[in-house]
Amino acid sequence: MHRNNDDNQSGQMTTLILRTASTYLMPLLLLFSIFILIRGHYEPGGGFVGGLIASIALVVYGYANGLKRIKSFLQFHPGGLIPTGVTLAMLSGIAPMFLGKPFMTGLWLDQQLPIIGHVGTALFFDTGVYLVVVGTTLTIIFSIGEEIDS
Repeated sequence: MHRNNDDNQSGQMTTLILRTASTYLMPLLLLFSIFILIRGHYEPGGGFVGGLIASIALVVYGYANGLKRIKSFLQFHPGGLIPTGVTLAMLSGIAPMFLGKPFMTGLWLDQQLPIIGHVGTALFFDTGVYLVVVGTTLTIIFSIGEEIDS
């Protein structure tokens, strides 16, 4: 075991292998979480599962490299994602009402976008859920980490 003296204040021991692996896994897991998010309005997946995968990527990176490093990577407090996500999800539900349709009716663009496919209110709702899950999970993890450090 190798002690990470740079950023790891909690005194936990991390290996060089875990720190290196987390550096390479984080971007891959974040991309996979976006894939799951986009896939979700056609097949299983979506905002909740994608948000959990993104949170896991960031938590593993933070565990291996310390909370300071993950906070500097994010450059903002993740709690700000929660109201942004709730607002986006609510707007996607309210938008059909402006067209005389019931709340949460799916609206879709006629043309497909490359890679994403058909874009509709379901994708915006899922994106809102994604942001809420990431914001909530990371806020909890940061709170626990700060409590342990103090």
